Amino acid sequence: MTTKAEVIDLRTTDLSNKIALRIAQEILSGALKAGSHIGTQTIANNYQVSRTPVRDALIALEQAKVLERIPNRGYFVPEQIDRSLIQEFAEDQGTDASVYQQFAEDWLTDVLPEIVTEQSLRQKYSLTKSGTQELLSRATREGWAEPKDGYGWKLLPVAKTAEAFDEIYQFRMAIEPAAMLEPSFEVNRKVLDELKRTQAGMLEKDISETPGEVLLLNGSDFHEELIRLSGNPFFLMALQRVNRMRRLMEYRAEINRERIVEQCSEHLEIINLLERGEIVDASYLMRRHLSGALKRKSPIAWNWSAQNKEENQIDRKN
Repeated sequence: MTTKAEVIDLRTTDLSNKIALRIAQEILSGALKAGSHIGTQTIANNYQVSRTPVRDALIALEQAKVLERIPNRGYFVPEQIDRSLIQEFAEDQGTDASVYQQFAEDWLTDVLPEIVTEQSLRQKYSLTKSGTQELLSRATREGWAEPKDGYGWKLLPVAKTAEAFDEIYQFRMAIEPAAMLEPSFEVNRKVLDELKRTQAGMLEKDISETPGEVLLLNGSDFHEELIRLSGNPFFLMALQRVNRMRRLMEYRAEINRERIVEQCSEHLEIINLLERGEIVDASYLMRRHLSGALKRKSPIAWNWSAQNKEENQIDRKN
């Protein structure tokens, strides 16, 4: 298995895809033997990520029949390893991740029109039919693409404008503190312990060496796990959707790593308040925490948006 000193580079590709790819490669190399148990927490510790992307990776591997899941026991490498099947999965993962990043970048920088067809994407990115469908399915899951009635796909501006970015944070400021004050909100010590482990672990490591995507995902995971404690699935669904919608712009922005230290400290303070049963104070701190994030990130989003418009105007003149 990969050790902490060999943490994979997750800066430019989707976390769950990259983790799934690495596990597949370790099976092919013999590092993971037939019958080996694949523990979610062990993988999360080795790759210095939260459990969420690991769970997604293991589900993808099971669906592709690279791993098998035994009820109440977890995930295992099959006793009979199909190397050709695993090789095909690994090749697909490596290609799809890089193409998806380019697809997202082309949309953010207005290289692509608002309406696209599967055929045009197949030609532009040299994809198979199934590869194109997976590309669009993932964009749909992340909230920035939807099929048009009849023919074609529409790419949505939900996560590429500064106005939308501000509105997402304002929405989060409305729902996340409120979710804590719901009568159904229940403190779960096991969840808080895991969140504390992840956040404290980020402070113990060298932030400059931690991939940006890991930092962002651990932050999203913290907020989604807390809102889940409200017991209201609609709060969680709403937050997960807007987190997916803002992800593209967040990944593109330069991460202020010094601010990450402050952010983790605030997360831990919120956890401590919840552990002491001071729910109202935790709710107030959550709103202040999100307000601070909006004030800090909004100018970056507006600057990027203005720069993008200026570059597009120059391109049109040329």
